[in-house]
Amino acid sequence: PSDVPTLRGGGGQIATLGAGSNAARPAVTSRDGVIGNWTAREATGGSCRVQLSSAPALDLYRASAAGCSNRDLQKVTAWDYRDGEVYLYQQGGTVVARLRTSGGGAMDGAVTKSGAALSLSR
Repeated sequence: PSDVPTLRGGGGQIATLGAGSNAARPAVTSRDGVIGNWTAREATGGSCRVQLSSAPALDLYRASAAGCSNRDLQKVTAWDYRDGEVYLYQQGGTVVARLRTSGGGAMDGAVTKSGAALSLSR
C-alpha cells in the first residue's frame, strides 16, 4: 500500500516528492524526470522499449520506440512534457499517445487513435 497520491484531473497539483517510503524513486514531475529508457506495456499484454531523449527536435525532443506491436507506437519520433503529461508524437506532429505520471516513477495513459491503454515504467 502506497501513500503517495495519484494525480487525477488537471486542477489540483499534488507534490509527491519526499512522500511515502519510496524516496529512491521520486514521482516524475518534470521534463528532466522522464528522460531516459522506458518499458512500455501495451494493451495487448506485450511490452516494448521507448526512449525519451534530451536531444531537441524542432519544438520537441527526440524519441524512439523498439519492438512495439502497436503500429502508431512504432512511428514515435518525438515527445514533449506539458502540464504534467507526456505527449508522444509521430513524424508530422500527430499525437500518438498521452500519458500522465503516476506514483513510483511510472506513467499511464492511452494511444490516441485507438484509446488502447498504455503504461511506461523504468
